[in-house]
Amino acid sequence: MNPAVLALFAGAACIALSPIFVRVSEAGPTATAFWRVAVAVPVLWFFYFLKTKQRARRYSGQWLLLLAAGFAFAGDLAFWHASVVRTSVANSTLLANLATIFVTLGAWVFLRERPARLFFGGLAAALVGVALLVHTSLGFSQTGLLGDALGVVTAIFYASYLLAVKSLRDRGETTLHLMAVTTTLTGIILFPVALASGEQMLPVSAYGWWMLVGLALISHAAGQGLIAYALAHLPAAFSSVSLLFQPVMAALFAWLLLSEGLVPLQMLGGFIVLAGIYLARRGSS
Repeated sequence: MNPAVLALFAGAACIALSPIFVRVSEAGPTATAFWRVAVAVPVLWFFYFLKTKQRARRYSGQWLLLLAAGFAFAGDLAFWHASVVRTSVANSTLLANLATIFVTLGAWVFLRERPARLFFGGLAAALVGVALLVHTSLGFSQTGLLGDALGVVTAIFYASYLLAVKSLRDRGETTLHLMAVTTTLTGIILFPVALASGEQMLPVSAYGWWMLVGLALISHAAGQGLIAYALAHLPAAFSSVSLLFQPVMAALFAWLLLSEGLVPLQMLGGFIVLAGIYLARRGSS
């Protein structure tokens, strides 16, 4: 099999483990988001300096765009971790993947890039699927609806991050430098937020620390790195569709490791959301 294809699916599987790490973390959700990036920072900078040929060149507005990406990613992680602990893993992951739709809407509003009609069909389908997912949250927990709402907010922040990253990449930003800088900025932003939240800041056992290390190195550094490598070597259409594998794997991991099953209406809603995202991506390309 093509190494890039293997990297794509491996990266998606690594990221799909992140809600599991968040759920079992002994630190609070925002604190866990901070440690997720803080532990990954030295690893990313090590590999960046190791590959001297990939040093990024300076350009106009570089640090402003990097700061915007770091802020957006901090919001993405903070809201998504809060979503994961309040609703089902399947719902939080599926709703966060609505980012693709928000990216297209953002490009339409701010860049005047009008999408094809197929996008609006996909958007309508995704909204129907979201309604079904939200309905199932009523029976999940008292915080299920709030968790779903936070999942949608996550998608908005993630879409902003993707738009900033696209702008940076178009200007010649390298993958490793982009990941190292934005991860560092994200950690700087999340640290005071985690302290102000009053959450448990530190794990209470070695097990808790290992969960944070796994989240940082497996889900963040390895997962994001593998996908960045794959996206540089595969057609965009194939890559975007294949990344829908991530929420499916997250739901599977939640079932296997957390005994979190799916009800029929939730599975139907998830399928409709995935179909809507697929159609929306086809209509925006």
